[in-house]
Amino acid sequence: MTTTVRVAGMSCGHCVRFVADELEAVPGVESVAVDLATSMVTVVSDRELEPAAIRTAIEAAGYEVAD
Repeated sequence: MTTTVRVAGMSCGHCVRFVADELEAVPGVESVAVDLATSMVTVVSDRELEPAAIRTAIEAAGYEVAD
């Protein structure tokens, strides 16, 4: 399953790494791709993830999902 969200507030490579690290720790996540230029994050998982799990991981990294 693939989920794509826009993340507000990312501005550098460190931001990308923080977000990716938190998302990679979510059970079921297989890979994470972060496009800093567009602020888009794509999560590939082996099952359907709850949107709250993705939001919580992004918030734990210090950012927020842009609605």
